[in-house]
Amino acid sequence: MFQRKKTNPVFLSLFALCLCLAISPQARADDTGQAISVPQDQSSSEPWSVHGQATFVNQWHPSFTAPYGGANSLDSNGQNNETFDLSVMIGRRLWQGAELWINPEIDQGFGLSNTLGVAGYPSGEAYKVGANAPYLRLPRLFLRQVIGLDGPRQQLESALGQLAGSQPVNNVTLTVGKFSVVDIFDTNSYAHDPRSDFLNWSLIDGGSFDYAADPWGFTVGAAVEWNQDRWTLRGGVFQLSETPNAKMSGVHFRQRSFMTELEERHQWQGHPGKLKLLVFINQGDMASYQNALQLANLTGGVPDVSQVRRYSSNPGVVLNFEQELTSDLGVFARASANGGHKETYEFTEINRSVAAGLSLAGNRWGRPDDKVGVAGVVNALSSDARQYFAAGGTGLLIGDGQLNYAREKIAEIYYSMRLNSCLKLSADYQRVVNPAYNKDRGPVSFYALRLHAEY
Repeated sequence: MFQRKKTNPVFLSLFALCLCLAISPQARADDTGQAISVPQDQSSSEPWSVHGQATFVNQWHPSFTAPYGGANSLDSNGQNNETFDLSVMIGRRLWQGAELWINPEIDQGFGLSNTLGVAGYPSGEAYKVGANAPYLRLPRLFLRQVIGLDGPRQQLESALGQLAGSQPVNNVTLTVGKFSVVDIFDTNSYAHDPRSDFLNWSLIDGGSFDYAADPWGFTVGAAVEWNQDRWTLRGGVFQLSETPNAKMSGVHFRQRSFMTELEERHQWQGHPGKLKLLVFINQGDMASYQNALQLANLTGGVPDVSQVRRYSSNPGVVLNFEQELTSDLGVFARASANGGHKETYEFTEINRSVAAGLSLAGNRWGRPDDKVGVAGVVNALSSDARQYFAAGGTGLLIGDGQLNYAREKIAEIYYSMRLNSCLKLSADYQRVVNPAYNKDRGPVSFYALRLHAEY
């Protein structure tokens, strides 16, 4: 039997409001149902921008085989939970090249098993915190400054997080404030946005990319990007939580994350592609798995990383590839790894990950705004992490009390159908073999329906 979190009635009212807003489109449709952009005067810069979105995800899984479980296990009984977010992105042009952005958001709902039990967690719309009642927060508040360099200019259309106007192609862009690291780093055209493409955490980002983030995925920091012809070089410094997976209070950089990313853009038989190499290092009070195991051997208890934390560092790397093959078909792949000797600080317990997939637009069946995606990912733990979890340790997302180790294997397929100019409905299916790297549990199937509106 399915177990389901109670939905607050206020949520239903907010979602109805969202749909009403969505029905007031930024674009209209012609007689064939195709979207027609409302003409804009692109010769002048847009002083203000107000865009919004709302996303509702209902996800469930049936019961599965599980002879035992631990504090962080996926519930082996069937569950059915929903998440909802409603956000507005407001931008203001301050002076030449400068923009101020603010992003208030209302959230509600829970991830399955309170966002525990699978390293490659099945919903990127589920945060590490949940609530029955809708609550307000501020994910983003940042300043962006674009400094033009010599070369041609490009026209930008008004969009979520983008002001309409003209901007140099070659530029230096500085972003400072509160935002998500993956707003800028490790982006991918085909697998990066759980509101419109894949849902699984280890597909929308590099699985081993332990990026700085609060439990909602945001932090304070600064990033600089040098865009020149077919190359971009990025660098950033961001605040880590005071302790792993904790809420952030105040601004400090004693616990910090540094990263740099090199992006190469190219054409293959007239179709665009990108290749990115990202390197990061986290520095803060973090535990060594071996130290936790040694202490547990001395005391006769279960290993606990919170008892052996000391200031140290953990490096990692992500290789990210995307390539358009035809006008309606694209492929992507990611490979990532981190040190594996230290506990995960912010993201999820994945020390090695390889993912690949494709995205196909619906041109071939007469629905060009529809999209289907198919992908697979294999996640792995380091030897130190395996020993820690086998001894009964728990992490940010996983910990079954014991471990019969095997690599976690995930397949995902989704179909996104456009209902009108600003509303999409998606169906998603995921199959997870060896959830939380445990051969004794699963496999498990996840099903989801997603409704997404942009206005």
